[in-house]
Amino acid sequence: MKARIKRTVSRAKYAAIGGAVGGALGGLVGRNAASTAAGLGAFVGAIVGEKWASAAPVVEKAKSRVPKKETPDAAEDEA
Repeated sequence: MKARIKRTVSRAKYAAIGGAVGGALGGLVGRNAASTAAGLGAFVGAIVGEKWASAAPVVEKAKSRVPKKETPDAAEDEA
């Protein structure tokens, strides 16, 4: 249930950002262009939000498999 809510919120967040950006860019052209661009921006933002939310667990799993590198400072402290 938590994953569904997180995915929905992510999709809504990106849709809102996409709609705002699309509306602003379309507003430079005209009023009708602003509403159309806002709708398209919201649609693209929702798709991006869905992809980010569904890819996040895969990325975290991949990051946990990669061993952490030692920094030169840590090696000097041990010597």
